Amino acid sequence: MTAANLETTDDRVARTLKALKKNEFLAHYLPTAAEAKQFVLDTIQPGTRVGLGGSSTLREMSLVEGLQQKGAVLLDHWDESLTFEDTLQVRKDQLVCDVLLSSVNALTEKGELVARDGIGNRTSAMTFGPGKVFLLSGTQKIVPDLHAAFQRIKEVAAPMRAKSLNMDLPCTKGKGCVDCNDPGRICRATLILHRRPMLTDITVILIGESLGY
Repeated sequence: MTAANLETTDDRVARTLKALKKNEFLAHYLPTAAEAKQFVLDTIQPGTRVGLGGSSTLREMSLVEGLQQKGAVLLDHWDESLTFEDTLQVRKDQLVCDVLLSSVNALTEKGELVARDGIGNRTSAMTFGPGKVFLLSGTQKIVPDLHAAFQRIKEVAAPMRAKSLNMDLPCTKGKGCVDCNDPGRICRATLILHRRPMLTDITVILIGESLGY
């Protein structure tokens, strides 16, 4: 049996946390979504303007409900009651919110964070603007390197997200990624955070559960 076979999830998490900290991110591991949710809520005061980057992880953690109970002002473009013009304004407001909550599509054991967007509001806000950024991710998104990160997005994250949106795309029909030119293509902008951006306070929270895409 090789050394690689003997490695555990704990080994990968420890290695990733160490690399994230080396790359100037604040980084924590919490075993459950409930603990991660409470960790974030403990930092939020009533009236805090909280931007919600498009993220299924946040919804699976019931963070939206928790933030509402804390009296936060939510900037949520997934709110189905909003008009198109309203959602556009919310996306812009997220760029200068007090706290941005979001996730990534993959993170590497070298401490790199990778996110791919169709519009780019999430990737823009993650880089510069908000007073504080929390990026929450299930440990299933940890991969060895950037090549594996891009592969994960093509084979796992993007098809799952496209299916959740009922998109009629090759990747939702079991054909895999064909680098399509479809007008509905959701893979249009890729952000790689090799290091923490100089003026952005980013905390990465790894969660010992499978969450999001």
